[in-house]
Amino acid sequence: MSVVINTNYAATVASNNLASSNQSLQKSLNRLSSGSKIVSPADDAGGLAVSMKLSAAAKRLGAEKNNIGNAVSFLQTQDGAMKTAAAALERMSELSIMNQDVTKSSSDLANYATEFSALSTQLTSIASETFNGQALFGSGTLGTVSGVTIGGANLTTSVGTLAIGTPSGIDTAIQNVATLRATNGAAQSRLGFASDLVTTNKSNLEAANSRIIDVDVAAESTQLARWNTLVQAGTSMLAQANSSAQTALKLLS
Repeated sequence: MSVVINTNYAATVASNNLASSNQSLQKSLNRLSSGSKIVSPADDAGGLAVSMKLSAAAKRLGAEKNNIGNAVSFLQTQDGAMKTAAAALERMSELSIMNQDVTKSSSDLANYATEFSALSTQLTSIASETFNGQALFGSGTLGTVSGVTIGGANLTTSVGTLAIGTPSGIDTAIQNVATLRATNGAAQSRLGFASDLVTTNKSNLEAANSRIIDVDVAAESTQLARWNTLVQAGTSMLAQANSSAQTALKLLS
């Protein structure tokens, strides 16, 4: 092989190899320090695009799960109010029968009527209850969450106008409230399954995204050791290649 001064081919090759190894080492360090395989779009442009879509979908599902949870809270609050209304109706039904007791004095009957009226007023109060500013009861609906209609339970219509002397009307009101509670329970049950499905789908999306974006620490650590060794070896070889010019100087001396 010729001995030349102007061109040091061995040093050029060693320098290129060292630069390449050092670049790979820096990428490996960045991946391990960030925990992500895709530090920059250039690392995996297609993977980054897919990852962004998966991440957005997972976040939407997270928001949907929150909506379902809030809807369940609304239904639970609504059912609690209806449970209280049902208890009041049961007492009113009892009072309507006690009012028929021929052994009671007019004063006794008046006391029954007073309690009956107070409970009727309480039913009106229950019908006007709200949840975060939204009416618990009314003819209109708040909207649909995961296919379940929220709102629309009209307690005032279901109870109707009650009088202590009409036990049958009270029985009808009790049945109507029972139907509202059954509908409420069915909605809560469906939302529970909807929440489970959303949770599962969100976990699967996050797992799929992880396979694209997250670095395999064990595998990348192995690569880090490899590139680190190559950088050290490249540095050493470049130093030797640069010193080869000394051979030409010895020939000139």
